[in-house]
Amino acid sequence: MTYRLKPDSKVQPPKSAPAAEKGRSPNDAAKADSTGRLTSLDAFRGFIMVMLAASGFGIYGLSKTDEASSLWRVFDHTTFERIAFHFEHPPWESNFVIGSMDATEGSVWMKWKVSFWDLIQPSFMFMVGLAMPFSYARRERSGQSGFKRMLHALIRACVLVLLGVFLYSLRTESTNWIFTNVLAQIGLGYFFVYLLVGVPRWAQITAFIVILVGTTLGMQFAPETTEFIPDQVNASYEEGDVFAEPYVRWSKNGNAFHDFDAWFLNLFPRPENKNGEENKHEFNGGGYTTLNFVPSMATILLGLFVGQFVLYAPRSWKTLGILVLAAILCTALGVLAGATCCPIVKRIWTPAWVLFSGGYVIGIFAVMYLLFDLLPFKKLAFPLVVVGMNSIAVYMMGQMLRPWIYREIVKTHFSWLIDKCLGWVQNLSGVAYSVEEMRVALEPVIMPTSVFVVIWLICYWMYRQRIFIRI
Repeated sequence: MTYRLKPDSKVQPPKSAPAAEKGRSPNDAAKADSTGRLTSLDAFRGFIMVMLAASGFGIYGLSKTDEASSLWRVFDHTTFERIAFHFEHPPWESNFVIGSMDATEGSVWMKWKVSFWDLIQPSFMFMVGLAMPFSYARRERSGQSGFKRMLHALIRACVLVLLGVFLYSLRTESTNWIFTNVLAQIGLGYFFVYLLVGVPRWAQITAFIVILVGTTLGMQFAPETTEFIPDQVNASYEEGDVFAEPYVRWSKNGNAFHDFDAWFLNLFPRPENKNGEENKHEFNGGGYTTLNFVPSMATILLGLFVGQFVLYAPRSWKTLGILVLAAILCTALGVLAGATCCPIVKRIWTPAWVLFSGGYVIGIFAVMYLLFDLLPFKKLAFPLVVVGMNSIAVYMMGQMLRPWIYREIVKTHFSWLIDKCLGWVQNLSGVAYSVEEMRVALEPVIMPTSVFVVIWLICYWMYRQRIFIRI
């Protein structure tokens, strides 16, 4: 659904606080009522959507340019590979020793490094939870009944799941019932987390613990339904996809979540293969699974916890300090869990990953809170806010229209402008290559960056017209 709203409309908590906050005084409610919309929330959402829409500005693709290319006479290939590590998902394990890009190296107690690209989806899910208390308060304040709010949450969850399936089916002959897309994963868990908004805090924390402990026990001790042969399910010891005992049941396509999909996904009609036969689901090439949504609900809950806190907390350095401490504690607990309970793997959203990534994501939000809600840099957030206010639209455009935008808009109408910019760079840097050579060498960056500029301009027009797409 599309709404026309005032861009700076404030999201305020209700006159009567939700049940989870009923212990607060009238003064606390008054403080919350005066704080208005968090710029950091929209900026954080916008930052993540910028990265997605721009495909990391093509840095990873550029790093894969042949080593014999003249490009590496200008740039250092080794340095670019180190930077590019943060713009691609690692093969399986998600935490690394500082300075290394090999997950098999170093002590598990020293693995505090993570690829930035692995934090994109946790950030997306965290933001969903972060926004929930604000949305809940706004709807309660407007007089919506509990039933209407619940029905809206259920419809939103269903739409997100169907959008995820739709995007996964773009290049298939028929509907591909796969639920690993980020929208589908959020949708599968959204309604269950929504039911926890407004309940006592102890119940929310209990649900968080039950999800983590239950997932750990279920994955570790679930019986193996089929013999695990790594080579047959796109897993290998060399890539670090296969763990040794006692963590073998956390291996790629050798875990309980994979076993569930081998049964569940084949209950749906499957797309036909080249021979016209139904293409039975055997495994996911990346190791992603439907049941990832269960532990990922804990990531959404982390966002809910932070959202409930900042909704009522004063905009102050003390609030920032609490966020920073929460980030450090959560990351440390993740490292501890990764060293003692289960590996840290984003692709199957292990409980250790929930804590480990949660700390980083809270830390990113704390930086946004510092810059745009405490320091006088609010105006600098505007380019991010423009994107963040239409995050669903940006995501869908990035997933569906990127090749068309580049072919029909950028190349057709703005090739001359790109060549002029490259000529300016050539003159400024003194590079001894023609504009044509530079265009070919920098194509991995030019394509996603120029497409993102077009998407941002569309978002800016929507922002000026007060058009904000919400589900």
